[in-house]
Amino acid sequence: MTLEEVKQWTDSRPNLAHALGIEITAVADDHLEGRMPVDGRTHQPMGLLHGGASVALAETLGSIAATLRVDRTKQACVGLEINANHIKGVRDGWVRGRATAVHIGRSTQVWEIRITHEETGALVCLSRITMAVIDLPGAAGKTA
Repeated sequence: MTLEEVKQWTDSRPNLAHALGIEITAVADDHLEGRMPVDGRTHQPMGLLHGGASVALAETLGSIAATLRVDRTKQACVGLEINANHIKGVRDGWVRGRATAVHIGRSTQVWEIRITHEETGALVCLSRITMAVIDLPGAAGKTA
């Protein structure tokens, strides 16, 4: 899918990514990129980027990237496990995430997501998500 096709697909209904201001910025064969504002929507009470917001960005990017690797008429990708190491605090600006495939298998995928501060390039969060690839109900008879 092209960047515009991914945006149309992900923007087709309200979701958490919209609420947090997450934008998909690049789609390639080996990675997917996006960004998220660091503002009142994504702050924790002390005024720093909330770790949960970083995880939401990581899961959004990893889930979309994984889904782009399967036939969406026959399969879906769902999260099995996600972890995140929060490296550096951020108070404002934007953070950028890049999801890169570590493993693409028939039944699982593993993606690494590096989140950096857009202005300084500093590593903010390092995350890894494991996705299960599941068959959609009734998909056995479908053709692409």
